[in-house]
Amino acid sequence: MRLLITAGPTREHIDPVRFISNRSTGKMGFALAERAAARGHTVTLIAGPVALATPAAVRRLDVVSAAEMLDAVRAELPAADALIMCAAVADWRPRSIHPVKLKKREMSATLELEPNPDILLTVKPAKEGRLFVGFAAETGDPLAEARRKLESKGLDLMVANDVSQPGAGFATDTNRVTLLAPGAPAERLPLMSKRDVADRILDRLQTLAETEKKRD
Repeated sequence: MRLLITAGPTREHIDPVRFISNRSTGKMGFALAERAAARGHTVTLIAGPVALATPAAVRRLDVVSAAEMLDAVRAELPAADALIMCAAVADWRPRSIHPVKLKKREMSATLELEPNPDILLTVKPAKEGRLFVGFAAETGDPLAEARRKLESKGLDLMVANDVSQPGAGFATDTNRVTLLAPGAPAERLPLMSKRDVADRILDRLQTLAETEKKRD
């Protein structure tokens, strides 16, 4: 398959020095790209600002902001069979970006924000026969929110995890996830390496693709 994978955080700049972001390091998305390429899939990886080497045989596009990631996804989606939206996209961005560094004495104690576009919701009308995979990084019980996103975004597979659990959050080499698909029971996976999690996700994706092919 031709897979389009997003990974890492986005940075929403306040000025050339300061920005809003999150703790994502891109390890899960890069593991997916690595394992997918190793299986022979054609992989395009859209990466936010991360300190990771490009996996072998993977085409990489670097972006910074949520708006740049959305533009890249829109441009690359027509050539893809599946979109795996693993990136931790910032929900909000500053209402205005200052072109030069603000002096501390000039800064307001209040930062005005506006919402970033939801990339999966934005490209949902262009889904057509493609498979869409989303990620829900939550704290506490992630399943209720993950199921809501699965339905509202029209996804074929949702990967949910509780990032407050040891070894299952950002900047780790392991993860503990639950896989959700429409009309199927939740599949809870034990703590395992992110490469192994990537393999389990790709197994499910390939099964979904084979099912869709039989329907056609």
